[in-house]
Amino acid sequence: MFSADKKLCAGTMLLITTMIAACSKPQEQVNTEFEESKPLFDFEQAQITGDITALNADLSLVKTDNGQALKVEFNAKDNFKSAVAFTNNVAWDWSQEDSVSLSMDIENPSNESAHVFFALKHESGDSHNSTALVPANSKHRYWVTITGNDMMIETGLRSNPKPNDGYRHFVWRWGNKWIDLSKVSELEFSFTSMARDTTLIIDDLSVHPSKPFDESLLINISDQYGQNMKAEFADKIHNDEELKQRTKQELTELDGKLMSDRSKFGGYKDGPKLAATGYFRTQKHNGKWWLVDPEGHLFYSHGIANIRMANTSTFTGYDFKDESVRQTNSDEVTPEDSKGLNRVKGEALASRYVASELRKQMFNWLPNYDNELGNHYGYRQSAHIGVLEHGETYSHYQANLERKYGETSPYSFIDKWKDVTLDRMRNWGFTSFGNWVDPMFYQQDKMPYFANGWIIGDFKTVSSGNDYWSPLPDPFDPEFANRARITIDIIAEEVKNSPWCVGVFIDNEKSWGNKSSPKAHYAIVINTLTLDASQSPTKSKLVELMQSKYSEIETLNKQWETQISAWSEFAKGVTIEHLNDALLEDYSLMLYEYASKYFEVVHGELERAMPNHLYMGVRMANWGMTPEIVNASAKYVDVVSYNYYKESLQKNEWAFLKEVDMPSIIGEFHFGAFDTGYFNPGLGFAETQAERARMYTDYMESVLALDHMVGAHWFQYIDSPITGRAHDGENYNVGFVSIADVPHTEMIKAAKQFNAKIYTKRLSQSH
Repeated sequence: MFSADKKLCAGTMLLITTMIAACSKPQEQVNTEFEESKPLFDFEQAQITGDITALNADLSLVKTDNGQALKVEFNAKDNFKSAVAFTNNVAWDWSQEDSVSLSMDIENPSNESAHVFFALKHESGDSHNSTALVPANSKHRYWVTITGNDMMIETGLRSNPKPNDGYRHFVWRWGNKWIDLSKVSELEFSFTSMARDTTLIIDDLSVHPSKPFDESLLINISDQYGQNMKAEFADKIHNDEELKQRTKQELTELDGKLMSDRSKFGGYKDGPKLAATGYFRTQKHNGKWWLVDPEGHLFYSHGIANIRMANTSTFTGYDFKDESVRQTNSDEVTPEDSKGLNRVKGEALASRYVASELRKQMFNWLPNYDNELGNHYGYRQSAHIGVLEHGETYSHYQANLERKYGETSPYSFIDKWKDVTLDRMRNWGFTSFGNWVDPMFYQQDKMPYFANGWIIGDFKTVSSGNDYWSPLPDPFDPEFANRARITIDIIAEEVKNSPWCVGVFIDNEKSWGNKSSPKAHYAIVINTLTLDASQSPTKSKLVELMQSKYSEIETLNKQWETQISAWSEFAKGVTIEHLNDALLEDYSLMLYEYASKYFEVVHGELERAMPNHLYMGVRMANWGMTPEIVNASAKYVDVVSYNYYKESLQKNEWAFLKEVDMPSIIGEFHFGAFDTGYFNPGLGFAETQAERARMYTDYMESVLALDHMVGAHWFQYIDSPITGRAHDGENYNVGFVSIADVPHTEMIKAAKQFNAKIYTKRLSQSH
């Protein structure tokens, strides 16, 4: 619940007090059990005692066709978060129910869709978070599944198909998927980092048992092209001839030429000329940070990330009993999701069996292994999340490329795809690739790119307690530096000192901690302090740091309000439950020391092996952008990088860039739409391709307006498999091209229009 000083102004409070009196009944009449449905708030007649709290929002009652409803004007454009929260005098207890869902009427009276988040919160701070798109000028009944239904079924899809039951369904996004419902303290609707204000009218908020999940929805999801078999949409391919015809039409229009104001490397040849070094570098020019291309032209990096065949495959439901297919190399430097298909061959094929009937039934058609398209099968030895830990995969995207271009020699269609992709990037006006472009593009000398690598290996780790992608490295372990050297030497060999390489991204979206609470912010330090220094190099460093600051354990105890007997006990491992100002100050110091060592090690190895190329950082996710990590990064990188999946970059939220005063870049963002048959559009929702294109332009305009931003990269080139990518089930409409490699027309048009004015607009903007 929001703190008292964040509640409503006096006038609004009077209004809401009157409203609650009109729509509430005494607490003793509340029934925590329900068989069919139970209203929580309907703003009409006595229901449940409650409280309604607003954060950066204005509330009022409005007349509707059915009576009265709550109008919430979210002041979201200039505030990072705008929200309305519903609470009860006593926490709701729905723990005895077999399943729980919520429903509500939501009306959007504006001319633009609203991507709203819904959170069900436990009094412990735990939350279950989901999201939905409320289309422009619409009114619908919405449904949020909390427990039961498909929430309890693992399918290997990030989102499952929803029933055609008259509701618009929220999509689960993050938090505790199986949250404790014994003490539900708050129901919240919110927006974060919006490009504009928005208004919603909410009515009839009710709780229900969940409906049974209809597993027939999962049968025959995918057609032979990897598209939604049960939906029609504008770019859908129905047969091979149609696919070839669209390909022929596109190729006649692609000339592969750069926009006329571009230098050889994509810089602004009509603009100021700075010193040329033969490689990309950074410079502040007239108060704005810029990249500078090898010829000395101002350069703004706008491109598309993840242009590669890796991660285009999906689990088929089959596996192999032959254990040889799961043998791994302990000295590997490339994570499996960055590799190709890894096809199963030879005697192992005879051990093929159905490992998941549920997954198997999702496909209307898959080829036999001896079919001409059977060479697009692969194998995953592990998965991040999903119904299968490992198993057979298939890449419909790669198969569609063979359908489009044919095969004159083994995998010759990949060469054609590479050439067409380069022509597309140049024709669409992009100035560079983003991260995770296939190394086959590194020596083409047609498009600037960013090399990438991961530091993986058998070094010690630490934890934030919520290590989403992987445990965090212990950078004080000498083996970490050794593995960094091995990885970076391989990258250097791939790049070959090419001037077309702008810089290098190392690792990605580490779970550094987040600012939701002090314990979440400093989780790495809090968890590491519990470790034995003899087993943890980072813990040993933290002991040394505190001993240097306090000298005597008694001095530390006085500041921390602890009773640690000796430094030896501190080194052995301590658990501290409370917080105070001194602890927070020292936690900040220790977190900065940890992060600084990480960036120092990586910087040192890049400086040794690739001195002519920029260190682009680690692409911090918006849930891992704490000040200590940002500042430590800025000390060692050439460009600070962030992955930021919001509607815009609000100037007040990014004001810290002025303090850091470093060139910065957005490594990932995207928006997806519901009109291409996908069950989950992506991390940013749009209703149509046209709206998706508008949101892309709005986002890029917000990036362009920030003086410290030197670019932004869209994630990703290709739509996800409709049945979920094998790594983690993502099944998003976030590509510039479909799974059939058909360009999304509205996105291409928007990109061309925006890219044509990148340089002139950025130079003309005041700072």
